[in-house]
Amino acid sequence: MYLRINYFSTSIKYLTCSLLCLVFLNCKDNKDAKTTSPVKAQPLVQEKAVTSLYEDLEGNAVSLKDFKGKRILMNYWATWCRPCIEEMPDLLELQSILEKENYVFLLASDQSVEKITKFKLDRGFDFKFIKYNGSYPEKDISALPVTLIYNEVGEQVARFDGGMSWNTPEMVERLTNIN
Repeated sequence: MYLRINYFSTSIKYLTCSLLCLVFLNCKDNKDAKTTSPVKAQPLVQEKAVTSLYEDLEGNAVSLKDFKGKRILMNYWATWCRPCIEEMPDLLELQSILEKENYVFLLASDQSVEKITKFKLDRGFDFKFIKYNGSYPEKDISALPVTLIYNEVGEQVARFDGGMSWNTPEMVERLTNIN
């Protein structure tokens, strides 16, 4: 019994020693190897620099100045925000009502373009969805949804915090009378 264990432990020692020698021999610096030109580092794929506060789903910059002469209803929302999603059918109806009143509806989210696009395709809402590249505190937003109304010269003239019933006669009249 002792001879069998001793033979086994000796075999493991030789095997371990042989493996270590192979590793050390393969790791040595080979001075005789031909020198080659250094490998050129591949440039890292760079993310496109954000140059605009807003961008459309194709990555094009969007500015509120692009809508000069129009009234803007800017709705800040998120795909995970239940009140945001619940008010969208009313907003969609309101959009068709206020189209003749020179309104543009922009729905801005700080989520990725991929998430916004997937939401748009899954839900079928026909809005101009845009990506917001700023931070909500910059807009004094602490909870979603928030809707800002801009007049035809680009001044913010109204703000609505929380989910709303947008297609009521009172709301339609209020938004129609904004100057």
